[in-house]
Amino acid sequence: MNVVPRDLMTEIPVSSADFRGAMRHLTGGVSVITAGRGKDITGMTVTSVASLSVEPPTLLVSINRDASSFPLIRRHGAFGVNILNADQLDVAERFAGKGGLKGADRFAGSQWVTAVSGVPLLAGALSAFDCEVEEIVERHSHGIVIGRVRDIRSSTRTAALAYWHGQYVAVDQDEDAARLADVSLPARGRRGI
Repeated sequence: MNVVPRDLMTEIPVSSADFRGAMRHLTGGVSVITAGRGKDITGMTVTSVASLSVEPPTLLVSINRDASSFPLIRRHGAFGVNILNADQLDVAERFAGKGGLKGADRFAGSQWVTAVSGVPLLAGALSAFDCEVEEIVERHSHGIVIGRVRDIRSSTRTAALAYWHGQYVAVDQDEDAARLADVSLPARGRRGI
């Protein structure tokens, strides 16, 4: 592979709108990040959660530094990651700011438990992680928050909430596998199978 030296490359600026439009093609699992303790709590809907390491269990999330959650994560050194199930669309929209709710008001209408770190975790989430901040790497408008997983709560639910092309979509392993089998698997007994 030939690498072109940076000084010979012509930089073409990429607009925020073009970047946002291209990223809509990436399907992301929907999570709610929670931060704070007691009555000083807030949270936000994100698709930017990723597993960083299994040994030790570590997650990362990218958070806008202007978000209300960012200073609480920095101050308390902890955050929650709540992976939403397909029935929790209302939670996703509430924490995305629909209806204008902010701070602790976003938690109304759902059942929450307090994690060991003090952050709220959503009862009924597919999985909920209590994370201790290991490091925050600030780049551009965001902070990459690296969190060591201290506790996990999982449900028996299997249908997840995802975000694709600007819309929430349900992903159900059993239903989607059955649909794919109906349209894509060849009939038994055909030659070459």
